[in-house]
Amino acid sequence: MAAPMVSIVIPFYNCPYVAQAIESALCQTCSDCEIIVVDDGSTRHMELLTPFLQQCTVVRKHNGGTASALNAGIQRARGQYFAWLSSDDVFAPTKIERQLAFMLRKNAYVSHTAYQTIDEESRLVGDPIRLRFPGKRTFYETLLQGCPINGSSIMLRMEVFSSIGYFDESLRYTHDYDMWLRMIPHYEFYYLEDPLLMYRSHAQMGTKLHEQKIALEIARVQARRRLSIQRLIQGEIF
Repeated sequence: MAAPMVSIVIPFYNCPYVAQAIESALCQTCSDCEIIVVDDGSTRHMELLTPFLQQCTVVRKHNGGTASALNAGIQRARGQYFAWLSSDDVFAPTKIERQLAFMLRKNAYVSHTAYQTIDEESRLVGDPIRLRFPGKRTFYETLLQGCPINGSSIMLRMEVFSSIGYFDESLRYTHDYDMWLRMIPHYEFYYLEDPLLMYRSHAQMGTKLHEQKIALEIARVQARRRLSIQRLIQGEIF
């Protein structure tokens, strides 16, 4: 039986690292992947996409933010599974194959992995970042405080979007956090402890440039989703 297709969506906006992200997606050992690069109205570094035009689907759109770029890619996707790769991050060569196999074994709808930080020169920084939660209650409580899940480590079945909806395009920075909070009342998050993602830390990353705006948006998302997560926590206690 053939393995399901995985659609890797790469949102791109003025990112000088995008070629490395695309190359890591092209080098996957998974037998059936499609790569969709969504140019979210870039004004710089578009020439970096040129070598990959025959190997990837490139979607060009007006700038609307990462959530809108992800949604545009999802709407063009043909795969049964979705993976997100930020344009400044890098997948390990076996990332898709191993995570898909893990999900099929567990019959999982959603999974995420450990990850390794890299710098501007792709050098490893520190030890792998692993998320160990002793139980669901601790996981839920942690999510109420902030978002420990790296978006580029996520894989999920496409049908989740039919159930939950797409990323909220009104959220410029925390669309991922909002999505996970919307999902957890309905789906169990499975965790693969292997660091299959290289997450790049650099001076121009959004989490550093927009720290205050992100903090305000996090508070907005938490206020919106707090009650449903608190109900889950109560369910784990009683």
